Amino acid sequence: MRVLGVEGTAWCASAAVFDAETDSVFIESDAYEPDSGGIHPREAAEHMGEAIPRVIEVALDHAREASDDRDADEPPVDAVAFSRGPGLGPCLRIVATAARALARTLDVPLVGVNHMVAHLEIGRHRAGFDSPVCLNASGANAHLLGYHDGRYRVLGETMDTGVGNALDKFTRHVGWSHPGGPKIEEHAKRGEFVDLPYVVKGMDFSFSGIMSAAKAAYDDGVPVEDVCFSLQEHVFAMLTEVSERALSLTGTDELVLGGGVGQNARLREMLAEMCAERGADFHAPEPRFLRDNAGMIAVLGAKMAAAGDTVAVEDSAIDADFRPDQVPVTWRGDGESVARTPGGADDAAALRGAEATVSVDGDAVRKRRPPKGYRHPALDETLRRERTVAEARLLASARRAGVPTPLVYDVDVAEATITMQRVGERDLAAALSADRARTVGEHLARLHGEGIVHGDPTTRNVRVGGGAGGSTRGRGDGPAADDGADPPLFLIDFGLGFNSDHVEDYAMDLHVFEQSVEGTASDAGSLVDAVEEGYRAVGDPAVLERLRGVEGRGRYQ
Repeated sequence: MRVLGVEGTAWCASAAVFDAETDSVFIESDAYEPDSGGIHPREAAEHMGEAIPRVIEVALDHAREASDDRDADEPPVDAVAFSRGPGLGPCLRIVATAARALARTLDVPLVGVNHMVAHLEIGRHRAGFDSPVCLNASGANAHLLGYHDGRYRVLGETMDTGVGNALDKFTRHVGWSHPGGPKIEEHAKRGEFVDLPYVVKGMDFSFSGIMSAAKAAYDDGVPVEDVCFSLQEHVFAMLTEVSERALSLTGTDELVLGGGVGQNARLREMLAEMCAERGADFHAPEPRFLRDNAGMIAVLGAKMAAAGDTVAVEDSAIDADFRPDQVPVTWRGDGESVARTPGGADDAAALRGAEATVSVDGDAVRKRRPPKGYRHPALDETLRRERTVAEARLLASARRAGVPTPLVYDVDVAEATITMQRVGERDLAAALSADRARTVGEHLARLHGEGIVHGDPTTRNVRVGGGAGGSTRGRGDGPAADDGADPPLFLIDFGLGFNSDHVEDYAMDLHVFEQSVEGTASDAGSLVDAVEEGYRAVGDPAVLERLRGVEGRGRYQ
């Protein structure tokens, strides 16, 4: 099969030809370069209108030259694929119109491709991976995806803006033209570390605070090289940390990188080092497949066309807010999943999380946050210390709020180590049910009622079963298992937790837990309903109302 792909979601007009038999990709691109500032939608659309016909003609000429094995009356390609969204509406409409006209002229099927899923699939295709976690780091987007239950699920996402756009906000403030990322990378080579905000909530993250602080630092006279260096160290460490959390949650050992920001050498270095430390495989496609390009559209278009996933011209409307989790994945098997079946307490994944390692000694566990080689030493030391202190404090506070947690026996802040009671026989991920999901909702409501935010409530951070010996009786002031009842659920790993009286923070806690369910569990809908039933029975309904707002933002568009 040979497919012609057309890309034009924002700034790059591109056409490509993918030959599935030879696995070869020809790409012709013409990128819009503004004279100053960021992308201007009107100018980008004007560029798209001028450039798309030319790049398509170049790609068609290549397809015709490669069609020696076809009859003269056969079209040079078997399908036309185009980027249907997400992106800038005026640019998308130009691309869609051109693709429709070409498909009609050649009398071949039309395929509408989600731009962000294409970023994931080109990485998976080039790596030969089975079912990886994908970090998409591009201009308008920043999120983690994994295939599960027929769709690509969002495991984590930006809470405000895409990573490339966030970096561009700083460079526009400095007076540099688009794109800003390469300029930051170049200036960072001569910079030194300064402290900036670092915001991670489960597998979600935020860039607004760090961008405001970076602008303020520059205005206060901090050398621009130092700000650029520190932006990279903080922003890319955040992306690497949440990627490791996604690997830990799902149990997979494969990570692929997508998006234009993925061309940054420091980001690739951090991700590669993190994966090497975990024994995971990492793949970053070559740069031409990381920036916006039609090659990835053509490759995914071929897979969709082979699966019969084509679209009639009259049904091929663009969608500027086309989320990747809205795409029915027709080209992959129903039995495939990013989620690996977790084991019990002796499972390696249970003993090594994203942030810490755990050693078991009878009825006690020793949890240590080892240094992370990918993080700058000053940032790493601060995070390890602060999270160790927060976890020890909040474990005790949660118990006083009536939520089962391990007893803390000893804390060594210098070594970032906590010795605590061994609880549970397995992670909730291995034993998830509606009743247990409902109990988690109740536990979170009780935490929030006392002004406590867990920060990272996932199915891997809840333990099922009693303490050592199967019960917490006689172990102190915490709740004990009821004889004959379902084993208790213990909340663990409060390292990202904090105190707050904001409804938004409580809603984010619920959002993080529900994302972990939707990304890994079967029958996720009923489990999410159960979580919210439990929360509603104990907590403030305003939190659930805010949760609906969080879900409806489409933050990574």
